[in-house]
Amino acid sequence: MIVICNYSHKNIILLSLIISLIVFIFLNQIFFKNQSQIFDNSLEKIIPDNVQVEIQMPNNAVEQNYVNQVATANFNSSLWQIEIPKINLVAPIEEGTTTEIMNEYVGHFTETPKDNGNIGLAAHNRGYRVNYFEKLKLLKENDLIIYTYKGKVSKYKVNQIGIIKDTDWSKLENTKENKLTLITCLENEPEYRRFVQAIKIEN
Repeated sequence: MIVICNYSHKNIILLSLIISLIVFIFLNQIFFKNQSQIFDNSLEKIIPDNVQVEIQMPNNAVEQNYVNQVATANFNSSLWQIEIPKINLVAPIEEGTTTEIMNEYVGHFTETPKDNGNIGLAAHNRGYRVNYFEKLKLLKENDLIIYTYKGKVSKYKVNQIGIIKDTDWSKLENTKENKLTLITCLENEPEYRRFVQAIKIEN
């Protein structure tokens, strides 16, 4: 009798474990189904039925579009500067050619245009706080000059270099041809000026 009772007790425990396991699995299935339904309902609130969502890996066209957007975002419509790669020059431009202006900037001759025509610029070459045209004498024909006005970038190629009297303003006369004229002092020759002229080329 004792053996039978012990055996029956073991069966009851085993049966109880099996029933508990079945109940656990059943409840677990119900719980996850409800969670999935809640998640689906949340998505429906975020994404309306009439909106199609498509996820794709970026291709070259998408990457290029992103680059264009970044370039547009970084576009500075107030940028006014001159760049001369040959002499490692990148300098801001400001209206006027007074000493105060040229102590900070490359000065723009107010009598000359800022975009088309003959654009006139001046800067110190030595003895001041900034001497942007210090190495202007190193330029040669065909050297590149990059001029930016209101965010528009234009390229020029040097075609004329020379020395003029300080009273000679002919190099700054306006022309139909798009030019860039740079003027600075001549070392130890106060009555003379150095000039560099460049012709606009296709970008």
